[in-house]
Amino acid sequence: MEVTVSVKRIGLLKRGDKIYAFTALCPHAGAPLCAGWIDGLGRIVCPDHKYRFDPANGRNTSGEGYKLFTYPTEVRGDDIFVGILDQTNL
Repeated sequence: MEVTVSVKRIGLLKRGDKIYAFTALCPHAGAPLCAGWIDGLGRIVCPDHKYRFDPANGRNTSGEGYKLFTYPTEVRGDDIFVGILDQTNL
C-alpha cells in the first residue's frame, strides 16, 4: 500500500510479521511500485520494467544496479511508525 509520510510517498509491505517501508517510486523510471506485485520470493516487482527489489534492504535483485531507498519501521499496537529524517530543519 502507498501512504504519504511527511510529504514523502512511501510504500508499505507486510511480509510475515515484518513491515517494510520504501520509496514508493521506482528509482529507475519513477513507476509507482505499489501498482506492481510481490513475486514468489517476496521481492517488489516494478510494474513498468519488471525490476525486482528486496524490501528489507532495497537491493535490486534483477541485476540492473538500482537501489531502492528503504526506511526503518516500528509497530506499536495498531500504529506503524516510519523513520523519516526531516531535512528541512538541517
